[in-house]
Amino acid sequence: MATTQKPACFNVKSPYVKFEKDAIIAKYKYDTTTVKTDANGVLNVEPKTTLLTFKTDTNTPKLGIMLVGLGGNNGSTVVSGILANKKNITWMTKEGIQEPNYFGSVIQASTIRLGRTDKGDECHIPLGDMMPFVHPNDVTVGGWDINSMNLADASTRAAVLPYDLQRQLAPALSKIKPLKSIYYPDFIAANQADRADNVLEGNVACNEHVEQIRQDIRNFKKENGLDKVVILWTANTERFCDVIPGVHDTADNVLDAIKNHHQEISQSTVFAVAACLEGVSYINGSPQNTLVPGVIELAAKMGVFIGGDDFKSGQTKMKSVLVDFLVSAGLKPESIVSYNHLGNNDGKNLSAPKQFRSKEISKSNVVDDMVESNHILYPGGKNDHPDHCVVIKYVPYVGDSKRAMDEYTSKIFMNGKNTIVMHNTCEDSLLAAPIIIDLCLFTELMERIHYKTKGMSEWGQMKPVLSILSYLLKAPMVNKGAPVINALFKQRESIVNLFRACRGLPMDTNMMLEHKFDLTQ
Repeated sequence: MATTQKPACFNVKSPYVKFEKDAIIAKYKYDTTTVKTDANGVLNVEPKTTLLTFKTDTNTPKLGIMLVGLGGNNGSTVVSGILANKKNITWMTKEGIQEPNYFGSVIQASTIRLGRTDKGDECHIPLGDMMPFVHPNDVTVGGWDINSMNLADASTRAAVLPYDLQRQLAPALSKIKPLKSIYYPDFIAANQADRADNVLEGNVACNEHVEQIRQDIRNFKKENGLDKVVILWTANTERFCDVIPGVHDTADNVLDAIKNHHQEISQSTVFAVAACLEGVSYINGSPQNTLVPGVIELAAKMGVFIGGDDFKSGQTKMKSVLVDFLVSAGLKPESIVSYNHLGNNDGKNLSAPKQFRSKEISKSNVVDDMVESNHILYPGGKNDHPDHCVVIKYVPYVGDSKRAMDEYTSKIFMNGKNTIVMHNTCEDSLLAAPIIIDLCLFTELMERIHYKTKGMSEWGQMKPVLSILSYLLKAPMVNKGAPVINALFKQRESIVNLFRACRGLPMDTNMMLEHKFDLTQ
């Protein structure tokens, strides 16, 4: 049964917002500018205003998260972290007693600027208080894995969390065992075969796999008394599938290809199709091209959200900040070289060339929009970009503590050179786990936000590709015709300002004109 959560810890005094029993209704004036070039090459800029009404359902559902790859490092860490927070389990390390937290979750551990007090002091509130989010402590987690190990043993194998915490969580984790997954060896590195002891029959796409996944979703909802489920892929990186006309281009063709056992349909695409048919949103947390055009069309037909690709946790997040800083400062990055070595199972899988290629693509494209935004530094547009190299090596010794080393070389004033070198130790799963939680909670909230324009008689939803998730993903998917934004702070601003619009608040411009001019006259 859904519970009603109060809208937030603040009230908005405005004629443009009202609080109903189960919803927030907010009117918003959305200002944009369009630019057209005339025959003389002059840019004509036209401001435009669109009047929108947002409706946010404040009833928070009983939510389930189903992870594909539940028994992996990320999956076992997500479940362990939620249980530790829910039960408030403390543990001992050489640094002393440790307490659980949700650090790294933008919802649970970051704040946003609400405004200024009448005394001129800045007022910040937790981002999670801005909107009626489901709390992660109230989430039920389950899912699938090609390995049969229960989560207590999987947590030991992952070696991510301290022993004392693993020991205390073991009784609860030992009761959680992944459902049988699907395993198509052609898409995953051969070195994963020894883990695959918990798989459904058949090693190629088929309707039986789709129907079994759908039944698993229904069973999970019923057994746990859930109102909703969100599915997220955090399993092995697959090779890119070859997108074939007549196979991947439409929803009907994808469904026919699965029915006819086409060998170029990946297991992640089968999971995405099953989720769409079951009316469940699906997030691709790995870099492969799961969400082919036919899956996007199917999601639109079924009215569900999809998002991807690949968690943006450590090295790539820094890249989306640093390149934005350099280009915005008028400095020209000419060479970006990124080196990684990691020793977890993800690193083992990525040691295979085809799987590495998927990761290389997601890491390499992250600077494109920032480069293309400055035609002074890069006059050649899309054909003018920095040399960009990404290397990943499997080194078992480092385990889940990935090492990332980057070198950024830029051209500066009078063609001088500036080089920035960075070393980053990324606790891989401890960075990814809160991102997984956030992705699912953002997605669920978006399912409760509807909108109207003046010409609409019925409430509508966002387009099927949930681009609002781009802040958390290396290779954010966008709706057809929309620009890709990788610059990190622009991505976060889009989230914050959407929430402000839903609460009847103006966009936060940081202009602070009241402190630059006398506005009392």
